[in-house]
Amino acid sequence: MTICEIKRNGAAKRLEVIASSGKDPGAVIASAPGSGETEAEVDEETAPVDIAQLATDRIRAYISEHFTGHDLARLVEGVLRAQGYVTFRSPAGADGGIDVLAGAGPLGLEAPRICVQVKSGDTPVDVKIVRELHGVLTTVNADQGLLVAWAGLTKAAETETRNQFFRIRVWTADDVINAVTSVYDRLSDEIQAELPLKRIWTVVLDDTAE
Repeated sequence: MTICEIKRNGAAKRLEVIASSGKDPGAVIASAPGSGETEAEVDEETAPVDIAQLATDRIRAYISEHFTGHDLARLVEGVLRAQGYVTFRSPAGADGGIDVLAGAGPLGLEAPRICVQVKSGDTPVDVKIVRELHGVLTTVNADQGLLVAWAGLTKAAETETRNQFFRIRVWTADDVINAVTSVYDRLSDEIQAELPLKRIWTVVLDDTAE
């Protein structure tokens, strides 16, 4: 069988910390020279780097580690509140396929009325969950459904969401990150403290300009 060394994201150092303290210090996306790696290993991890993608990857890793399970529903609710919706979030535990309800207007009674189901697992969501959400829309008198599938959808689930184009939308991990960053300055102080982000500006050069 193939034997390999797992060195990405500071794997060796993270395992040492976990073994000694029982706590994962978090992913390290890139390494700097002088960390004990060979020159070839450093070059492989540092050149060239898509800064925007690197930032997205780090945010994705951070949310995966700090907003698991019901906490991801809390983050999505925070985004919807920042967008102007009045929301209700189900308590942790069995929720009958309803994680968050959101409605427009001062009391949350106006359209669009949205039913949200959140799946934070690391496996793609299957078609059963999509159909379950579609059924719940009628139960709660919602106009639209939002399925947060952190790890994406299976092929069958993708087909089902296309069939429900006018009723259901899907947010994958990248969609959640885009939604969070678009309203970050309007998120609650509590969520901003739990998810500390900073906006930066950088020069974008035309590829043809050398």
